[in-house]
This record gives sequence, C-alpha cells and structure tokens, in this order.
Amino acid sequence: MPPTQGLPIREYILVALTAAAVTFLLTGVVRRVAIRVGAIANPRARDVHVTPIPRMGGIGIFLGVAAAMGLAHQLPALSRGFDFSFDSLGVLLAAGVISLIGALDDRFELDAWTKLAGQVMCAGILVIFGVQWVSFWVPWGGVGDSFGQVLVLDKNQGALLTVVLVVVMVNAMNFVDGLDGLAGGLGFIAAAATCSFSLGLLDSSGGDVGAYPPALIAATLAGACLGFLPYNFQPAKIFMGDSGSMMIGLMLAGATTSASGRVPYPQFSGKDALALLSPLVVVAAVLFVPLLDLIMAVIRRTRRGESPFAADKMHLHHRLLEIGHSQRRAVLLIYLWAGLLAFGAVSVTLFDDAAVFWIVGFGFLLATLVSIIPRLRSRNRTA
Repeated sequence: MPPTQGLPIREYILVALTAAAVTFLLTGVVRRVAIRVGAIANPRARDVHVTPIPRMGGIGIFLGVAAAMGLAHQLPALSRGFDFSFDSLGVLLAAGVISLIGALDDRFELDAWTKLAGQVMCAGILVIFGVQWVSFWVPWGGVGDSFGQVLVLDKNQGALLTVVLVVVMVNAMNFVDGLDGLAGGLGFIAAAATCSFSLGLLDSSGGDVGAYPPALIAATLAGACLGFLPYNFQPAKIFMGDSGSMMIGLMLAGATTSASGRVPYPQFSGKDALALLSPLVVVAAVLFVPLLDLIMAVIRRTRRGESPFAADKMHLHHRLLEIGHSQRRAVLLIYLWAGLLAFGAVSVTLFDDAAVFWIVGFGFLLATLVSIIPRLRSRNRTA
C-alpha cells in the first residue's frame, strides 16, 4: 500500500466532530419520529426510569456515522483509504442493517432468536466485505529463540472468529444499556481508545493508507456517541435502544477486526508481547465492563434455570445503585473503570510501561475508593 505524508490527525478530528454535530442535530428529529410511531420504553419492573421515554435513538447515531463517512470519502487526505480497502464500506452497511433490525425491535420487541439471527447476518456482511481476522500472535509454540508464534487463520476460521466476536460485543453493549448515558459513554470511551490504538498502527506502518479504515470507523463512532450523549445523559430525553447499542457493538468489533490485519508482526520481538496481542487486549479492555456484566448475567440466569436472555435487575449498574450511588455517579464510575482499562491497555502499546503502570495503578486505587465510599458510610451509620 502506498504511504501518505504524516498522520491525518486533523482530518480524523474533523470527521469525528461532523459525526457528533449531525447526530446531535438529527436525534431531536428521530425523537419526534419515535414518539409518532410508538417506539416508547414504558417502565418495567427491571427498569430504572419511571416515565415513558422514546427510544430508537440509534438511528440518529447511525446517521451521524454515515454523514461522517461520506465526508471522509470526500477529503483528499482520507479518500484514498476507500480505494484500497472495503472495510469502512462493509462496516457502514452492516451497521445500517443492524440499526434497522434494532429499530424494529425498539418498536415491536422482536424475540431474542430473531435478533441473534440478525446479528449473525450482519457479521456475515462484514466477512463478505473482507472484514475478518486473518492472524494473531500467541505466546507459545515458538521455534528456537523466538518467543511465541503468529497463527494464520484460513478463511473459515477467520470468518467464524469474526462472527463470534461480533455477536459477543453486540450483546455485551446491549446488556449494559441500563442507565441513562451508560452505553453511549462506554461506546465513546471504547471507540476513542480503539481510534488511538489504530492511529498508533497507522504511525508504525509509515502512514500506509491500508491502515486507515480502523481509525476512521472508530473516529466516526466516537463522534456519534458524543453527539448523542446530551440527549441521553440523565435525565434522558431519548434512549438509543437496540438500534444504537447493537450498532455500537458491531462497529467496535469491526474496527478492532480491521485493525487486527494491520499489525506489523515481523517488527516485534518477544519483549513486545502485549503489543503483539494488542488487538485482542484492546478488544477485552474496551469492553471489559459490559463483557463482565454479560458473563455474570449468563451464569446467574442459567444457575436459576432461566434463559440466558431473560431480564433481571442484578446488572452491575443496578448493584451500584443498591449500595448508594446515584444514577449519574454510577454511570460516571463505570466510565472511570472502562476508561482506565481501555486507555491503560492502549497506552502500554504506545508509551513507557513503567509510567503507564503507575498512572493506571493510581487510577484504579482512586476508582476503588470512590466505588466503596457509600457502603463505608452506611456501615459507619449503622455501627
């Protein structure tokens, strides 16, 4: 792939701001449409909100992403990335389809198996456009003095891994969407961290335009999530619904999968194990909180003999509310934990390990103290 001169940082910022502006301007229109068609989230036993609130806000997020992608296609510094890869187009198309499926669910409440079939279909769209895992490094099986080896996947293995990753990330974001502003904020944090990691890959490749798609996908998503938050932060005026949460999960999976094929494995040595594993590390870190919530929910429900898709009121955000945090404080705390994990993982691949360790360690200590303060206060009052 031909290189470009320098990193187009300003262009990526412009694209992200465009996604934020378009999402902010159109979400109000989407809200009125949602009310007119009856896409309303009426309070249920497991919900936190107490008044009916329109949903389907994910359509506004998708429109912001689509507008920003269109702008990027017209910018000379970014348009060449579309000539050498179909990743961005494939992710945009899959995001549109899954947003439509989510919008139907926001209005008619589709069953879980129908939504799962739609998620697999959208993952298949990514694979058709070439967005799939092709190789990754593992810390075993090295020959001679080499540490670890690179596993090269055939098309079937890469496609299967991609489908599994998409389904897991889509449902993780869907499960965590339980408090005002939570899924939108986590989407912004995850996309911003993924964009930072992708820009590091772009820099290490010497500005290879073939490495543009993951940064573009993440930048547009980060901007769109940011533009949606003013409507969604507590007290929310509109929910993103499945049309938004599923799209965010899919785009994050698409960005990290696209980035996985750009890692210059031959440039790394055994000392760079974390950097070699960075695509997988970033995937795990940026969605650690929702993935942990998803795993705990599945275990909890299956132990009770219920379906893994059955709803309850024992998610992580519900537990934070139970120990005394307000809605806003619970959301901000989860932001803090997710940000520390996501940017900590990305920073290790870009900066000095020791400095990152101390900064992230202090952040974890602070987050732990803030998280348990309400419980400590309640114990002191009862003592």
